Amino acid sequence: MSARVRAPELRGRAWLNTGGKAVTLADLRGKIVLLDFWTFCCINCLHVLDELRPLEDRYGDVLVVIGVHSPKFEHEKDPDALAAAVERYGVHHPVLDDPELDMWQQYAAKAWPTLSVIDPEGYVVATMAGEGHAEGLARLIDELIATHEAKGTLHRGEGPYVPPAEPETALRFPGKAVVLDGGNLLVSDSARHSLVELAPDGEKVLRRIGAGTRGHADGPAETATFSEPQGLCLLPAHVAEVAGYDLVVADTVNHLLRGVKLATGEVVTVAGTGRQWRSTVDDHAHDARAVDLSSPWDVAWYDDKVVIAMAGIHQLWWFDPIKRTAGMYAGTTVEALRDGPLPDVWMAQPSGLSVSTNGTRLWVADSETSAVRYVEGGVMHTAVGQGLFDFGHVDGPAHRALLQHPLGVCALPDGSVLVADTYNGAVRRFDPATDQVATVADGLAEPSDLVLTAEGEVLVVESAAHRLTRLAPGALTAAGASTVDGPRHKLERKPTDVAAGELTLDVIFTPAPGQKLDETYGPSTRLVVSASPPELLIEGAGTSTDLSRRLVVSGDVAQGVLQVTAQAATCDADVEHAACHLTRQDWGVPIRVVDGGTTRLPLVLRGLDEG
Repeated sequence: MSARVRAPELRGRAWLNTGGKAVTLADLRGKIVLLDFWTFCCINCLHVLDELRPLEDRYGDVLVVIGVHSPKFEHEKDPDALAAAVERYGVHHPVLDDPELDMWQQYAAKAWPTLSVIDPEGYVVATMAGEGHAEGLARLIDELIATHEAKGTLHRGEGPYVPPAEPETALRFPGKAVVLDGGNLLVSDSARHSLVELAPDGEKVLRRIGAGTRGHADGPAETATFSEPQGLCLLPAHVAEVAGYDLVVADTVNHLLRGVKLATGEVVTVAGTGRQWRSTVDDHAHDARAVDLSSPWDVAWYDDKVVIAMAGIHQLWWFDPIKRTAGMYAGTTVEALRDGPLPDVWMAQPSGLSVSTNGTRLWVADSETSAVRYVEGGVMHTAVGQGLFDFGHVDGPAHRALLQHPLGVCALPDGSVLVADTYNGAVRRFDPATDQVATVADGLAEPSDLVLTAEGEVLVVESAAHRLTRLAPGALTAAGASTVDGPRHKLERKPTDVAAGELTLDVIFTPAPGQKLDETYGPSTRLVVSASPPELLIEGAGTSTDLSRRLVVSGDVAQGVLQVTAQAATCDADVEHAACHLTRQDWGVPIRVVDGGTTRLPLVLRGLDEG
């Protein structure tokens, strides 16, 4: 039996969703407390928010979920930005603002997201990294309920959550937009789970498609439901005629693509099962309605198909509306930045797509690497951006320019591309002809997309201001642009000191209570390892089915990042109709090569305290 560990007291800059009241562990005594260490840029963290909703509903009188916001980007340290994110993503539990990551360190979190469970007596009884833990958490909560009801230490009743006031605006955190034939605009009204058609002025509401509540029902415009929809793609007329709908919607949190008949507003599901993708990479075509997707964030018509920015698994996918098939287009699911032939590239949360006027180039906003990339001739290239941990607001030559978590791109007729540089609150322009980046507008509230009208005007989806904003005339001219030499940020996390030579990587995984490893369809575990720079590893990069790996670290590279992706398949034990589960996590582990450094690197995919 291991020693019981008291939960550290909860301290931070401020509390949200508590009516202004600070919450202490003493206030929570008698409740089961689940701490969710998250950051609002992280797609895995957003997945966990959705996984926790049913647990909050099911165990509302005994479970208190507390989000501990542990920011990655500078923008995420802004308290107003955090308050907006809490509303945007429908966070219905208290949130502790921890801008300096004090609680992150106190609870020994090492990855976004990390979950820690505190029992009714105030002891930490479980810590787990990654997503896919809902079923295991339910079993653990059931065990804690039984134990502490028997001991008399469980107290039922309401928790400290206080809902904020409901705002009144025509749009609420709009995500993406398209220009319809005739000049009207269609906008994904993400926080209101619907689509809104606006007049060409970008203000007058003409109609709403969707009931405005979270759900996944098909049907007429008044009753159909979405869940935080984002990207919109108009199909070519000849394709729409065969497919039976005009518009494809990335229904992000539902993990679906939806089709919309614009004449009537009728909504139909065209791709996805509604389950989140947690499988293995393949290059096959699948029945579009039978394949799982993962947080599709944007869609664009390119290469005679709909290309999907699959933010949840760091890939691009394709969808054929006529054949009704779908499959992987680019990427390996490794979260990092690497160019090359499409099957081999690495991306990090691609969130915006736009096609060049001549149709040859697909621009991609790769948000977590703060990069603008493009696909041409079956190869991916990086135009601007340096990796997962380098970001800022710096203009000039593309090789030294920096962005901060861009979510949108818009190709212009002259071959350049506009960038919704979301966390810098700016619109940037990259010109391939000069290889220069410039700022054309700033002071915006989390711009998430840009659209070009038939008249040549540019509208910005200013998401956190809940509106569309028209760029000033002349903003795109050389005279209208400015050159910003702002801050350069590099995410500095404490590196692990390792010795040159052999290093044993151990991913520690313990099946949840009532589950066992599932080898029904082959090996139950998968481990993918790479390094940045690649020269950091002499041996050990690649994919295997063992969660332990012998690595050989170069003594000629002083420091770098190990990129590790691990997943484990489990199923319910000793039941007739066992449910299957898959747990997955990505790590970027900074390491420093020093004499006397460690020769073993443990990472916890799921860990339970047996005490």
